[in-house]
Amino acid sequence: MPVLTPAALRAQIAADTTASLYLLVGGDEVEKSAVAGEFADSVDEGLRAFNVDRVYGGEATADDLIQAAATLPMMAPRRIVIVHEAEKLLIPKRESQAADEELERLERFIQDPPPHATVVFVSGALDERRRVVKLLKKEAQVVDCGTVGDAGDAERWVKVRAAQLGVPLDAGAVRALVQRAGLDIAGLRGGLERVALYAAGQPAITAADVRQAVPAAPDAPTNWGIANAIDRHDAAEALHELHAALDAGDVPFRVLGQLRIAAEKMPPPRLGTVMEAMLEADLALKSSRGDPRVLLERLVVEMCSPRRR
Repeated sequence: MPVLTPAALRAQIAADTTASLYLLVGGDEVEKSAVAGEFADSVDEGLRAFNVDRVYGGEATADDLIQAAATLPMMAPRRIVIVHEAEKLLIPKRESQAADEELERLERFIQDPPPHATVVFVSGALDERRRVVKLLKKEAQVVDCGTVGDAGDAERWVKVRAAQLGVPLDAGAVRALVQRAGLDIAGLRGGLERVALYAAGQPAITAADVRQAVPAAPDAPTNWGIANAIDRHDAAEALHELHAALDAGDVPFRVLGQLRIAAEKMPPPRLGTVMEAMLEADLALKSSRGDPRVLLERLVVEMCSPRRR
């Protein structure tokens, strides 16, 4: 089945077209908790005590889950069962015949859940090699709550979350937040909250605000866009990436390091010329001879010239 976004799942809940099984995964624990709560909120408040069950994987057994789901709903179309810490239920604490038999019962349940129930597995990291995990991912609607694979994903996450919270980040601020906070959801969320408090009341939040409010994380990503553009001889794209990096708060010497990576891929005759130009730029930056932006622009254009490669 295709992986759902939280927004797509919310549309299902609003349209009352939910399926029998859901698996909530991803690094955004707050989002997973909120999405699970929306399943419960879909039941009338006065009937939730009779139609919403919560079990915890560290305490409950597969039989507890099966029994909770088997109970018929009362004055409601569906029964909601939310399994918190589902990874602890799906991955037994110790291997034994009893544990194997319990997993077999859970697998049969996953293959044939009761039609009157919606079971929501809220899970941390899973062992993808296990048969029960493969089966659940095949049979359930998988909802990705905040998995961030790269800087582009992180920027999209920040934009969506900032819009939801009404935090007016400009494009440079979004890039700066990702560069400062890294690819960790908790870091991005915390950074967004910090800059929102720091710049509260401002009509727009800039990269400068982010640099003041958010400390750089040790795993903050390196942007290789400049190096990749140079490798393609694409001066326009390389300059665009350079400006984006500087506007987001990247320091000139860090950018120079990215350019050095690109230079190392060049053939020896061209490498010598570029390294001389890079040394000149390095000395000029250290001695404050010229605008750092202009110095780096000239170096980038020089490196992108295909006739000298």
